[in-house]
Amino acid sequence: MDQATPDLDRVVKDIAEDMRGRTDRGEVATYIPELARVDPRAFGIAVIDAEGRVFAGGDSETPFSIQSISKVFTLTLALGKIGDRLWRRVGREPSGSPFNSIVQLEYEKGRPRNPFINAGAIAVTDAILSGHQPREALGDILRFMQFVADDSSITIDEAVAASEQRTGFRNVALANYMKSFDVLENPVPYTLGVYFHHCAIAMSCRQLAMAGRFLAHLGRNPSTGFSVVQPERARRINAVMLMCGHYDGSGEFAYRVGLPGKSGVGGGILAIAPGKASIAVWSPGLDANGNSHLGRIALEQLTRRMGWSVFGA
Repeated sequence: MDQATPDLDRVVKDIAEDMRGRTDRGEVATYIPELARVDPRAFGIAVIDAEGRVFAGGDSETPFSIQSISKVFTLTLALGKIGDRLWRRVGREPSGSPFNSIVQLEYEKGRPRNPFINAGAIAVTDAILSGHQPREALGDILRFMQFVADDSSITIDEAVAASEQRTGFRNVALANYMKSFDVLENPVPYTLGVYFHHCAIAMSCRQLAMAGRFLAHLGRNPSTGFSVVQPERARRINAVMLMCGHYDGSGEFAYRVGLPGKSGVGGGILAIAPGKASIAVWSPGLDANGNSHLGRIALEQLTRRMGWSVFGA
């Protein structure tokens, strides 16, 4: 057996044990009422290596609301649908502003800075929706998630989606502002309905790590052989994740963890160690930038101990 296998197993278990005992857990998101109900003591981690072996610890099988992590997969779908024309509607630069900033959108005349801030993800969702009914577009997104995770049991948490629709006034403002600049093609309620629902997809760490495997292996799942995207596109999606995946905390994440990653306010983070592993962590308590506090610490420990940073061991 590969000597790295027991090492990785031990590292993952050590991290899960360390996180279980920590008291600095951040603050659970409260602006979406359903997320405020989540147990802040939860922590899960799952790492899936190139051979498909799963190394997991803590609450790795507990489903949670992936929130903005879904934006990685909607970006992949939108690029598959309209290719690089997508970049006319949304940029690729770090935001340096909160994920729901209206000021930046106004300054840049309705074109979102990148596909991972809320405005950018709404524009990406609109691109997927064009030519479809909302139910069809949402079905496409959910089926894609089930396909890349090889798991048909993945579903949308309807209570979270309804909670977001009741309280998502800032997102309504962002969408209407983009509509005034013709960045959105579809009726705002349709686009937002799909957006709120794909953010409410519920997955466990294991399912999420499985879904991200194609990004760790040049666009294909090495276990099934299925190609999801071309290698060049996988590299480019990873590049946007590295620069923009943690809102205005993206530089800090790159500095400390050194991997492409995408966070969500549900407390999850998907991280990609190219050629090595797909990783998902979950801890609901967030830092000031809206990223999982313990999730980032756990990933920093993992990359340091395994030598997985893209910037060198």
